[in-house]
Amino acid sequence: MTSLFVMCFFLMLFSSCTLAYDNYNSHIFPRPLVIEYPEGNEFQLRESLEELRLQCTSWRFAVEANNLSPWKTIPPECAAYVEDYMTGRAYSYDLQRVSRAAGAFAKSVELAEDGKDVWIFDVDDTLLSNLPYYAQHGYGLEIFNHTKFDEWVEEGLAPAIHSSLELYRDVTSLGFKVFFLTGRSERHGNITADNLIKVGFQHWDKLILRSPEDHPKQATMYKSEKRDEMIKEGYRIVGNSGDQWSDLLGSSPANRSFKLPNPMYYIP
Repeated sequence: MTSLFVMCFFLMLFSSCTLAYDNYNSHIFPRPLVIEYPEGNEFQLRESLEELRLQCTSWRFAVEANNLSPWKTIPPECAAYVEDYMTGRAYSYDLQRVSRAAGAFAKSVELAEDGKDVWIFDVDDTLLSNLPYYAQHGYGLEIFNHTKFDEWVEEGLAPAIHSSLELYRDVTSLGFKVFFLTGRSERHGNITADNLIKVGFQHWDKLILRSPEDHPKQATMYKSEKRDEMIKEGYRIVGNSGDQWSDLLGSSPANRSFKLPNPMYYIP
């Protein structure tokens, strides 16, 4: 009986010590933690992201089709989408597609011998890219600030849009007169010309900028009036390339107009 009692005492003592040791050192070897998430959350997240992407894609399509005019800023929920588009391959592919279509049309035209066949190019975000500026201003999230943009223009650092540079070279080599028609002010004429030359646009026939009396006019009216003047001077406007509908619409339109993509801002 005594031996049995001693054995039971030691067994109980050992068990107590083991339990105490386990509790004391539980922070060293934690037991696995199992968390159960509600079923379907991951699927719902994917669905929500896909829905947002589709909504923003639909919005961009409406912008390019000129179905949303006028608008001041991109939708805040589409900020990441627009940034991804502008900095990714999709924007480059879209630019290339427009320029190739324009180039194919230009090559199909039989030019007259009088040298009066004209191709018009807008400048900002048609020949020169303002992406470095808009990268600092939310890719269209901010309301357009003329003062800040003019400061960017005066730096003269805008890079060429390469697909437009290729089209420009095709058009000039074919014998078109090339007119640059921009909404930039005449006071930016020298820096604009220098910027264009520096990035590869070496020759043109006219660089048309806003005079002081043009400033109150909306872009559509201003550019229409300048095209009207070209027609009165006997020119034939065969092609017109621009990133805004106001570059292309209005009176004296081109035989073919080519809209470059731009979901960052709208100019009436």
